[in-house]
Amino acid sequence: MHRVGLGHDTHRLGPGTALLVGGVAIPHDRAAVGHSDADVLLHAVTDALLGAAGLGDIGEMFPDTDPGNRGRDSAGMLRAAADRLTAAGWRIGNLDCVIFAERPKILPHRPAIRRRVAEILGLDEAAVWLKAKTGEGVGPIGEQQAIAAECVALIERSASGT
Repeated sequence: MHRVGLGHDTHRLGPGTALLVGGVAIPHDRAAVGHSDADVLLHAVTDALLGAAGLGDIGEMFPDTDPGNRGRDSAGMLRAAADRLTAAGWRIGNLDCVIFAERPKILPHRPAIRRRVAEILGLDEAAVWLKAKTGEGVGPIGEQQAIAAECVALIERSASGT
């Protein structure tokens, strides 16, 4: 049995020295603003996995109303969601992700981001793909006011799953 989940996240951008994307700090003059560490890609992946398995969403697991989640590491949140997925009898098949950002250019950082996401989830790097799109100068993405990410996740019943 296979299931598919879609995750999306958007964060405002503010002054900073690095942009955290997929667990990789990219030097930049802007940073994402959020309750946790604001890693837009890891948040989208987390929601895609939870949605595919019908296990809720990132806001249910890590509500922004909980002070304990202030500045929380998104890699830890993703690992917790993946552990929940495994406990429910699922395993990850692959991830297909898109980053929407006018700048910085994501392509030079893609190998490191793919490696880091795969490492967090215990996957082969080939199971994680990443594309990047600009806003073509239009809207919050194009005007560098926001960054967004989407992820499609394929999961399948594990050999021990029911």
